[in-house]
Amino acid sequence: MKKKWIVTLSLLLLTVTGAIAGPLSTGEIDSATRLEVIDTLIAKLNAHYVFPDKAQQAEVVLRQHQREGKYDGITDGKQLAKQLSDDIEGVVHDKHMAVYVSTRPVPHDDAMPPPPQTRAEWEKQVPPAALEKILASNLGVEKADHLSPNIGYLQISSFGPVFLISDKFAAVMNKLADTDGLIIDLRNNGGGGGDSVALLISYLVDERTRLNDTWERTTGITTQYWTQDNLDGKRYGGKKPVLILAGPNTKSAAESFAYQMQALKRATVIGERTWGGANASRPYRLSEYFAAFIPSRRSISPITHTNWEGTGVIPDVAAKVDDALAAAKDLMQRQLNGGAPPVATGR
Repeated sequence: MKKKWIVTLSLLLLTVTGAIAGPLSTGEIDSATRLEVIDTLIAKLNAHYVFPDKAQQAEVVLRQHQREGKYDGITDGKQLAKQLSDDIEGVVHDKHMAVYVSTRPVPHDDAMPPPPQTRAEWEKQVPPAALEKILASNLGVEKADHLSPNIGYLQISSFGPVFLISDKFAAVMNKLADTDGLIIDLRNNGGGGGDSVALLISYLVDERTRLNDTWERTTGITTQYWTQDNLDGKRYGGKKPVLILAGPNTKSAAESFAYQMQALKRATVIGERTWGGANASRPYRLSEYFAAFIPSRRSISPITHTNWEGTGVIPDVAAKVDDALAAAKDLMQRQLNGGAPPVATGR
């Protein structure tokens, strides 16, 4: 699947009875289904997309393609979903926008459960087979180790729900608390939840800190994200150097972590420019077997007053993504030995 990270996120956080995360359909669709999907997609873009002017531009393009008969010959559901996704992407250039088709019926919008706030709620929503698989996994914490007696290394592939990942973060931060510097590897992190990002940053600062705001178009409400005062593990603190490894496969919430740490001047980012998706999306039903992830929220840094949408997080130290760890180890060792000053961060 082109955007596997969205499927993971929908399974972990939205858990819409497995409908959207299910296998893509290759069944035939008729003209009535095509019309319903396109009409509903346009209506929901106009109602929910975070940038109304871009939604209107997308409508113009989709209607023009309709008049030209571009979709008339498409009888495969997967092909239609891909074509619509590509056509919208050509207008809005939004990494979190996508149309999907499922082999199982997609719930109506008002029947989709809200993201669970506790583990108990989450366990009720996740299909049993998926539940067992997720709980048996490392929940995205791939590795926590010492590269040398004084340099810690933490590799994270996703930011799972905070009620699942908090114990993992506490354990790894306890393990790494005795190091003098920390390298956090996000080079293959597909994203996840903002609450988990805030939790990890909480371990890396000394005092309560405002991190990021999100603005929701549908409600007009701005939500502030702050670090947590009470942590289950040992606080690493805000004085010891932190280096973050990033690249094109650093996506969504992982970009948020790197961007916020960089803006706070708390970390140096090493590697290549990240993916470039900052607008948070949720699924909307288009027809019985079609859904669209439509971004309705955008991140706003209280420091930069913008985000990384379309640009990605720009590293402070450029390095090929495969060479980033070696570059970070060299820089960290020189900093700890007094041979290299901290790199200026915060763009």
